[in-house]
Amino acid sequence: MGGERTDSRITAWRPAVPGIAEVFHAHFLDHAYPAHTHDTWTLMIVDDGSVDFGLDRHRHGVSGTDTAALLLPPGVFHDGRTATPAGFRKRVLYLDRSVLPENLTGTAVDRPVLIDGLLRHRIGQLHDALGDAGHAGAAGDAPDVFEGESRLAFVRERLNVHLAAARTRRPGREAARLAVALRELLDARVSEGIALHEASALLRSHPTHLIRCFKQTYGLPPHVYLTGLRIDRARRLLLAGGRPADVATEVGFYDQAHLNRHFRRHVGTTPARYAADPQGNPKGKGFPNG
Repeated sequence: MGGERTDSRITAWRPAVPGIAEVFHAHFLDHAYPAHTHDTWTLMIVDDGSVDFGLDRHRHGVSGTDTAALLLPPGVFHDGRTATPAGFRKRVLYLDRSVLPENLTGTAVDRPVLIDGLLRHRIGQLHDALGDAGHAGAAGDAPDVFEGESRLAFVRERLNVHLAAARTRRPGREAARLAVALRELLDARVSEGIALHEASALLRSHPTHLIRCFKQTYGLPPHVYLTGLRIDRARRLLLAGGRPADVATEVGFYDQAHLNRHFRRHVGTTPARYAADPQGNPKGKGFPNG
């Protein structure tokens, strides 16, 4: 990467969410990419500064002050460079070709900069679900795969609105039936979980439509409901004397740090403190749930 200064910061990892080949976060103070291609779709938002890039003999710009997302199709040459003295910060998702059909390449080349505050917001939510540093060794940042799948489905839906003039489908009279069926699937597979695409196939419903039906019926997204089920199960196991590390994987969390993050949010304390008496001694089996 010629031109990169030593104080640039880069983080990259491959999450467990199907369809996402790589997550790439970078802060460049002075950097220029030579002309190159990717074998994936490149979806980028700029958080600070500005970047200038060329695509199909036309130059474009994206700024951190824009409500914009940049989408580059696979196989199309492009370059990029810092456009402001202070550099730029960006977050990028490299999406498998399966996420968007290749027949949308021409439209993406014609309009790579998508001015859409909702799309940008959803991309940010997806990055949050994937963790700020979700690669191995980042304690507490293990990705929530079901949430990641759900948020990717909404990002893909919004991209199709721009590229294919697709319309989003709103829940109708079938909403309650689909919501109940999805809830039964989640209840039956708390620990092992279920992939969103699998649930969608079983219930013969588009992923985003299925999520909308669930939220309309129960008031919260299915990934939030599943996390709540896991926390409830973890509380029972901790009060029965289970070790937090063992409980975490038993109820479906990635590791103890992953459990800790959600447990604090739901219960207001760590699993270890929750499972100790006022004197700090671990609770044994038979203690009631207070």
